Amino acid sequence: MTPHLRHRAEETGTPPRSRRALVAGSVGNFIEWYEFGVYGYFATIIAANFFTPDGGSDAEALVKTYASFALAFFFRPIGAAVFGRLGDRIGRRPTLILVILLMTGATTLIGLLPTYATLGAAAPWLLTLLRILQGLSAGGEFGGAVSIMTEFAPPGRRGLYGAWQSFTVALGLLAGAGIAAVLAGVLSEPRLNDWGWRLPFLLTLPLGLVALWLRLKLEETPSFRRTRTAPPDGGPAQAAPAREVAKAIALGAGRLMGWSAAGYTFLVVLPSYLQSTLDATFQQALVATVLANLGFAASIIPAGALSDRIGRRAVMTAGAVLVVVLAFPLLNLLQDPDASTAAQSLAVFTAGAVVGLMAGPGPAMLAEMFPTRARYTGLGLAYALANAVFSGCAGLIITEVIQRTGNIDIPAYYVVVTCAVSTLALLTLRGDDHRRALRD
Repeated sequence: MTPHLRHRAEETGTPPRSRRALVAGSVGNFIEWYEFGVYGYFATIIAANFFTPDGGSDAEALVKTYASFALAFFFRPIGAAVFGRLGDRIGRRPTLILVILLMTGATTLIGLLPTYATLGAAAPWLLTLLRILQGLSAGGEFGGAVSIMTEFAPPGRRGLYGAWQSFTVALGLLAGAGIAAVLAGVLSEPRLNDWGWRLPFLLTLPLGLVALWLRLKLEETPSFRRTRTAPPDGGPAQAAPAREVAKAIALGAGRLMGWSAAGYTFLVVLPSYLQSTLDATFQQALVATVLANLGFAASIIPAGALSDRIGRRAVMTAGAVLVVVLAFPLLNLLQDPDASTAAQSLAVFTAGAVVGLMAGPGPAMLAEMFPTRARYTGLGLAYALANAVFSGCAGLIITEVIQRTGNIDIPAYYVVVTCAVSTLALLTLRGDDHRRALRD
């Protein structure tokens, strides 16, 4: 075997190692997005239990709930920086083990937390604290998961392997929506509001234990081991040009902003929008969300695989442009009381599918922007910053602006503007990045 081929074999690992990395990386991501989805789907119930003091309005409580939602996202960049630095210094495996422990513990405690009626003003503050811990752990999850998936990926399949990160986002959101729908169907509204909403959060404990077991069996990536044993000339192994990394982080966040904004608007904020603005029932809103997430899930893996053939730029730009073109027609169809159920179902399915075109190639695109010595930190920060600003604030911005202006088209304006800017950033991608080896 030539040195070049030996290098590539060590880089990607054997297929069983690649598959183990894929599963271990995906499972934590699934739990993270399952929980964030559950919080979004039960936003109106959480608002009533934690953010409605005597005399407060439902709209005010919902805004406060989304403020707590957004706050967790703003701690993601901190988590990405802290855990990313650990992951680039001591390894992907131990850092991802620490992250899953933190996420599982914080989410389980939310399911046990006393409400405002029991604990008074301390209840929303404790909820917010747990959301902050979740934000920190979620910030550390993405960079590590994508690093091990792409660093173990066989040649020419980084897009496909990275797409599993986004696919488990869809699975997590679908699982959260499915459990919420089941609970809404089998429990009366008073029971759901009283204690039923806690069950999805408590379910995180057994899921987290499974994830922990898988990550304890995970090997360190060949890319990381190689940088530890053979540091590049001119500095310690963990060093990387700070200006280059900072520039890549800013550009990566710009390339992701459309995915972040459209993804959370269509996949998580939609239930509360349909209930509070279009007077849909809780069950109707959840069905719409399930359909949107099914569309999202259906397009992610094909989009990632296609990007291995024609490039990340072509696939992701197509997704961003389609959101710009379709956002208003799709939203107006949902607003039309005379539209058929089939047409509205197709609308939400399509909305999710076009987001999947950006989400499928996105993880591999980010991994290719950073060297191994800064990959965990760099791609984690780019993703966390984009999500903090454009995902975490989506519900807060949309709810507050609709309340102030009465304009029910605000969600479409939001995703059109962000995807238009994201398109410009995506056009700066090189067409052959998918064919290049990851940098050390």
